[in-house]
Amino acid sequence: MTTAIATAVEEGTLPGRVWMYSNYHCNLACSYCLTESAPQSPRRQLASDHMVEVATEAKELGFTSVGITGGEPFLRPDLPDLLATLAGILPVVVLTNATLFNDARLARLQALAGAPVQVQVSLDHPDPVPNDEMRGPGNFAKVIEAVPRLVGMGIHVRIATTAEHIDGEDRARLCALHRDLGVSDDDHIVRPIVRRGRAVDFGLGVEAGPPDLPAELTITADGAFWSPFGPTVHQDRLDLDLLITRTTRPLATPAAALLRLVEGRPPGEDTQLNIR
Repeated sequence: MTTAIATAVEEGTLPGRVWMYSNYHCNLACSYCLTESAPQSPRRQLASDHMVEVATEAKELGFTSVGITGGEPFLRPDLPDLLATLAGILPVVVLTNATLFNDARLARLQALAGAPVQVQVSLDHPDPVPNDEMRGPGNFAKVIEAVPRLVGMGIHVRIATTAEHIDGEDRARLCALHRDLGVSDDDHIVRPIVRRGRAVDFGLGVEAGPPDLPAELTITADGAFWSPFGPTVHQDRLDLDLLITRTTRPLATPAAALLRLVEGRPPGEDTQLNIR
């Protein structure tokens, strides 16, 4: 039976992807981090069985893919196996800083070769110093090493550039770099910094509310949100302005609530920012 969610996804009223915050802790502390993630941040993980449950119910409702973000998802020891399980249900994109891909972890990722899994790696500048000023010492070098290894394993890699401003020359050099790493232009996205989380303290980014953010159902340990840019943290407090509901089980409950909100928007209100 076709659900209302499936119809909304088919018609483009709702995006087809459901996001999950797998965790909130991270090995880096980026200056524009939406969730103030850092090594000392509370983990606030979604249980692996809950994540599989979300993917299964998402497919039943008519969603077409899942996204995994954090924190740094690959801090979870169970993540390689979990990604393989999720990919058996729906196509997956997982966001990562790509600084943890040692030989042992890469060996565990070999099972994802050829699977419907996209590994989206953050790379913000074609030069190491400005990149690492935003993200952390040694970040650039680790990304440059990890990406071609992932590509060589047959894993689909995307590059995401998050920047306050990038001029034409730097963008051209960045594109030349990701091509050299084996990532095509179609798999490179450039998006603005959003002024939420740690970016507020650094005075970075653009203001963004529901009209600016795709209504992508996002599940966290704290509830369901409008967008993966919704469950942000500032001064150690979770932002609740984009909370849809504390209820995440069954997934049909927050999905229906999100659809009601989207259908209730004034005519012509649509996404304004290139945020993917």
